[in-house]
Amino acid sequence: MQSILRSTLAAGLFAVAAHAGASDDHPKASAVVAAAVSGVDVAAIDSGVRAQDDFFRYSQGKWLKDVEIPADRSSWGAFNAAQDKVEGQITGIIAGAARDKGAKAGSAAQKMGDYYTSYLDEARRDALGLQPLDAELARVKALKDKRGIAQLAAHFSRIGAGSPLDMHVGQDNRDATRVVVSVSQSGLGLPNRDYYLQDDVRLQDIRDKYQAHVAKMLALAGHADAAAKAARVVALETDIARAQWSAVENRDPVKRYNKRSLAQLKESMPGFDWSAWMKETGAHGKVDALIVNQPSYLAALDRLIAATPLGTWRTYFELRLLGSYAPYLSKPFVDEGFAFRGAILSGAKENRALDKLAVAQVNRDLAEMVGKVYVERHFPAERKQQVEAMVQHFVVAFREGIQTLDWMSDETKQQAQLKLSKLKAKIGYPDKWRDYSALKIARDDLVGNVMRARQFAHDHAIAKLGKPVDRAAWSMPPQTVNAYYSPTLNEVVFPAARLQYPLYDAGAEPAVNYGAVGISIGHEISHAFDDKGSQFDGDGNLRNWWTKEDAEKFAARGKVLVAQYAAYSPLAGYNVNGELTLGENIADNAGAIMASRAYAISLEGRPAPMIDGFTAEQRLFMGLAQARRGKARDAALISQVKSDPHSPPEFRVNGSMRNHPGFYRAYGVQPGDKMYLAPEQRVTFW
Repeated sequence: MQSILRSTLAAGLFAVAAHAGASDDHPKASAVVAAAVSGVDVAAIDSGVRAQDDFFRYSQGKWLKDVEIPADRSSWGAFNAAQDKVEGQITGIIAGAARDKGAKAGSAAQKMGDYYTSYLDEARRDALGLQPLDAELARVKALKDKRGIAQLAAHFSRIGAGSPLDMHVGQDNRDATRVVVSVSQSGLGLPNRDYYLQDDVRLQDIRDKYQAHVAKMLALAGHADAAAKAARVVALETDIARAQWSAVENRDPVKRYNKRSLAQLKESMPGFDWSAWMKETGAHGKVDALIVNQPSYLAALDRLIAATPLGTWRTYFELRLLGSYAPYLSKPFVDEGFAFRGAILSGAKENRALDKLAVAQVNRDLAEMVGKVYVERHFPAERKQQVEAMVQHFVVAFREGIQTLDWMSDETKQQAQLKLSKLKAKIGYPDKWRDYSALKIARDDLVGNVMRARQFAHDHAIAKLGKPVDRAAWSMPPQTVNAYYSPTLNEVVFPAARLQYPLYDAGAEPAVNYGAVGISIGHEISHAFDDKGSQFDGDGNLRNWWTKEDAEKFAARGKVLVAQYAAYSPLAGYNVNGELTLGENIADNAGAIMASRAYAISLEGRPAPMIDGFTAEQRLFMGLAQARRGKARDAALISQVKSDPHSPPEFRVNGSMRNHPGFYRAYGVQPGDKMYLAPEQRVTFW
């Protein structure tokens, strides 16, 4: 390994604290409170496993052995436990609204309550059968020629039914002040193209079961020749899959940015009525060009439209409609939908309880309406202040980390610091809430509620065209147990629900929280500087701000990480895709190192205490690992390695620790230990 891949961190990382108090750049540690509780879940530790050999299993091995994945889940872990808690809280909000018989028409209580009630009314759903989709099925049957496919595809985008062409409204990657429409490949019934194309025994079995599932869905809809039609539809989807880009190819933002005028689109897809598509989506007259994510796919789709019989296209669109709305129809559709998507694809043993499905649906479609009440009832004001202070420590950690890099030139460092200085953080909840007054919700019309909610979301997005970018908007509601970084807004966002136990322990000494929540803070900020995010500047524009030499050094580090993770296998025969997961692995790598730096900064020169027999570094690493605890069924693991840019939890923990110099110091990792990597094989980025 070349010397450029040596760690850039000094052996005494926590020595940062010794001089921290002398700098005005360091925020006051108002969130650092003395506590006698370590926050480490000691009961989860498996003392039979050495931390130096498998930190993931040492830190939570007993939990891994004892916990059972709930029958209605495909996986379970710390994030699921936190989401379960949130679900209980929002159930109180939504079910409470349903009990409010005096709710004013059009009020939040009326909409939440009536939507929830409509979902629970199984008797009405069974009595109606397929009737709620009669108008949409008639629209599909009315498809008389292939020129009508464009309008039908656009309409299906409006009602969330899916089509071979997906659309998205968002910022222009080359000019982040503008809102544009992008189009991309879509339209598959299986998770991604690999499920159709790879020569794999398990995937072949899934393909066979998928075709049987398609036949059952069509039979439920009244097709006498369902098996033959299913074979034709699956063959069409396989052709669509062959034309699509791989998940790794789709990670390249430069290759995905292809601006095309309407005239150019018509030239590349002469068989597709782009004018009709634009009118039906509502984008007509609001944009003069579209961003095409996969140009070769559009050309291939045009050929597929020409080569495939119209009858097969009608069946294809009917299947998209049935699959998308099956959860809201009568019991036979609900059961068949779960039998394939829940059981076969995900490995769940049983469907979730009806009331939980109802809560999830209302929460999804009335997200900020529910979120506003959630924040009022369940998010302490001081929590926002505590995490804001932590974020500032991480910003300082990144600032200092960038400046001390031994592999980056001053020219690129200056640009990186400029980007960091423009980074914004949103904590807890939005300052402005979405207005749902235009959305009609009826107590006796579940499918109508779902369809209107989807069209409302579509129209909300279309309404952004031609207007200034709304920088106050959130892409996740506050009751989401997650976080994100937006490259075009250059902002990190941490919803309220992410900042709760077991992912944040308000009663614990801060070290464990700098691991548990800090890894998320560091991770999301690191996305600004991962292999994709680093291609955007501080204003959110896709622009190369790297010198050629520095870009090559950064790419060399990435190749090391790709090789490391490609060697990890959560299931025999299924290895992590190091290229697909590179961005998330870089964010884990840098985020863990910045968590250590930020905690050291927060101490302001004070000594880090020993609590419950753990040093501060050990508590931080335990917090990180235990917040990432999780186990999954085989089907879910296969889906993850084939389509998810995140590595499975054990490799997110062990992979980042093996490259972290502080981990070696904290646990005395030596040659011969299974977690050990020789110094020249370790890689750090920031």
